[in-house]
Amino acid sequence: PRPPAADDTCLQKLLDWLGDLSEAEPGLKLVQDNPCLAELLASVLALPEPSPSVLSFALRLAGMLAASEGAFQHLQQEKLLARLFGEDGPRSGAAWADASVRSAWVDGVRSMVHHEPALRLLASGGALDVIFTLQGDPSLFVSSAARQLLVHALSFSLECEMTKAPGARVCDWPLCAQMIIKHIEDSLQSSSISHIKQSLKLLAGLFGGCHAPWTEVLWLAVAKRVESFLTEESVQAPHLLADLLLNMSRSPVFRDPESSFWVLVTSALEHLTPVQAGPLAVGILRLHKCPQDVRIQAVTVLLQPMDCILRAASQPLEYSGLLDESVTDPATVESLLSSKVSCASLLCQTLGHLEELLSLSHLPVDLPYPSLLRSVMTILQFCNGLLIPASPLGSKISQTLIGCFRVQRSALDVLAVLSERKGCEIPVENLFDVLLSYLESPNTNPMVLKKSFQATSKWLVCLPEISCFSSQWQITKILQDVFLVLQKRLCSPCWEVRDSSLEFLTILITGLRDRDEFRQTLLSSEVPRLTEDLLEDPESYVRASAVTAAGHLAYVAPESPVTGNQYNNENTVAKLQEILSTDPEGFPRRAVISIFIKWLRKGYTALLQDTEQFVSKVIQTAERDLDWEVRLGGLELVEVFFVQTLCRLGRPKCPYAPFSPEFTSSIRHNESLQIFCRTKLFGFLFCSLCDCDRPVGQKACDILLAIRSSFYPSNSLKDSQDPEEVGHGIAWLQRTLRQGSLAQNFPTGGSHEVDFQDPESMLLALGTIDLEELHDDLNKSSDHVEKSPQSLLQDILAAVGAVEENEADCY
Repeated sequence: PRPPAADDTCLQKLLDWLGDLSEAEPGLKLVQDNPCLAELLASVLALPEPSPSVLSFALRLAGMLAASEGAFQHLQQEKLLARLFGEDGPRSGAAWADASVRSAWVDGVRSMVHHEPALRLLASGGALDVIFTLQGDPSLFVSSAARQLLVHALSFSLECEMTKAPGARVCDWPLCAQMIIKHIEDSLQSSSISHIKQSLKLLAGLFGGCHAPWTEVLWLAVAKRVESFLTEESVQAPHLLADLLLNMSRSPVFRDPESSFWVLVTSALEHLTPVQAGPLAVGILRLHKCPQDVRIQAVTVLLQPMDCILRAASQPLEYSGLLDESVTDPATVESLLSSKVSCASLLCQTLGHLEELLSLSHLPVDLPYPSLLRSVMTILQFCNGLLIPASPLGSKISQTLIGCFRVQRSALDVLAVLSERKGCEIPVENLFDVLLSYLESPNTNPMVLKKSFQATSKWLVCLPEISCFSSQWQITKILQDVFLVLQKRLCSPCWEVRDSSLEFLTILITGLRDRDEFRQTLLSSEVPRLTEDLLEDPESYVRASAVTAAGHLAYVAPESPVTGNQYNNENTVAKLQEILSTDPEGFPRRAVISIFIKWLRKGYTALLQDTEQFVSKVIQTAERDLDWEVRLGGLELVEVFFVQTLCRLGRPKCPYAPFSPEFTSSIRHNESLQIFCRTKLFGFLFCSLCDCDRPVGQKACDILLAIRSSFYPSNSLKDSQDPEEVGHGIAWLQRTLRQGSLAQNFPTGGSHEVDFQDPESMLLALGTIDLEELHDDLNKSSDHVEKSPQSLLQDILAAVGAVEENEADCY
């Protein structure tokens, strides 16, 4: 019995193959030279109840073939297209209930509509009415495809059926375009909410994908009705209206600041609620060209909830708000914030939009950063109950937000982004009081704690740059408080908390390791010892994070330890090597190899007593690892070691500079080659060429090509000997490498093999083995197998059942 999806897989592959053929030669010639294609379509139509997969295949195939006008006419003469896409086709059968058939019907029509005869068939055969109906299909795939088909049909009709640019009157446009526009107008005028939504989605797709001048004529035909939606007491489909206006704002057709379109955008920002207008506002602010008054209004929409929060939490006139005036009635925002149903949703959306806006490299407007920062801090204080409200509205907001994880996460994200903006100069003690309250609280959700760590690390890194905060003592005091909290969190029974704490520590070391007060505070705390203990944590994710943190700690610790610091670099190196060779999980081992690469790349060789011995031990361990990412990391370590060794021996610092003859000849038979052999580098590289995971083999081949270019000038390889002529060892190596992944158990030792620690043998191997051919083989994608005729035939056999007569007929 064949698998259920065998038919579908085979038919899809056959369809792809025929599609490639139709692109390679004219469609009419393909149909005429292969009458079996038309016979195939006719045989499907002759079936009393074809299966959905076979019928879908026939519909897609017919549409693909009919994309050529000549083939279209040929299939029309055979009356195949009318039977497939007309009223008497699948639309009247039981198979139409299957969404895959409806989807294939739409795809077939979409493929076919590339010439005028297909448009005429579309307009006269009732197919447009079917497409209009399919806009409301219960399958999202079908409804979306139907909308895209209408957009294509309208734009293509105007492009190919008009000899000059479309005029200002729709009645002068082609029949197909007129029918689509009339449908849009009728739907917008109808009392059916679903029809209105379908037309708004269609218009949004049309204006979003087509920026031709005629779109302005279309807009003038529907503008009044769209505008009326905004002035109704209850706005119909507000989110779709916002999407439509946003797509139009991106079109150059409506870019004129004096256009009446922008008046409608202003009206939308006024009449939609803050929840509805938020996406439109942030989209407007991302535009490069936009009228300044509309831009200011969009900013005001986003800041209104934050302004309301600030005023609700403070005594009258204690702080000025964010806004001098509001776009809409402030009572609307207050009502939303005082409701348990809408408060959290409004704040999460607003904070999300502000984070998106603040993450832009260039802000189109100036924001009141100090007030905005204070408002975010107020939200965080409301959420953990540390703020006593100063107004009835503040009391309601506080009751709603207490312990609300969603709002906490969003507010902390904005707080982190604000650290990168100059001008957020408020008393930093207040800011860290809020952050520490979250770091210390046992009730803090693990994800909220992670966000708190991220925000704290960003503000700590930029702390010395804040002009109003220059006291060294204050900085040290904050660091001490942070490390006290970190010590407790590293001992948490929750593994997510331990993991986030270690990630936080790594980020701090990366950003602050050059500052004396940070180093002293860190090394005087219990954090280094606790980090070392977590290398043996029962949770693999925590062990991996502990490896990364310990790796960064290793080059922070000074040669003369701070008083009370028991951190030992030699002990750390030994522990990491032990983890690499013994840890049962892949995450910690990957973390170890990444740290070793970082140490070597950054030049922290003082951590290692003998770099050669260290590299040799690591790559021998990595070579045996079952995780391909660890083996790949071992190759990256080899690459760094190779480059550094050559640079130490006189290689030009610029990687693109040619080697001098003196440098090339001096290293060919001496120190560098001996170093590479002593570290057993070549054995690892040649063995990796046969790795069953292709990225490992590709990396090894790249490194070997780089090594060969260091030992052989580019013009000297043309005289290299054939492997068979230079000895059995090299010939054996060439044959083994050609087997590729079939030689996964790369043999070592034996009379016919190569001594990978012999410099002369390795020099000979580099000069004779065809590494370019291996490189090409390794870089071949699997498509050359999966899309081959052989693979297609195997799928066909699997679909029909591989009996002998089927096999013969198939081939």
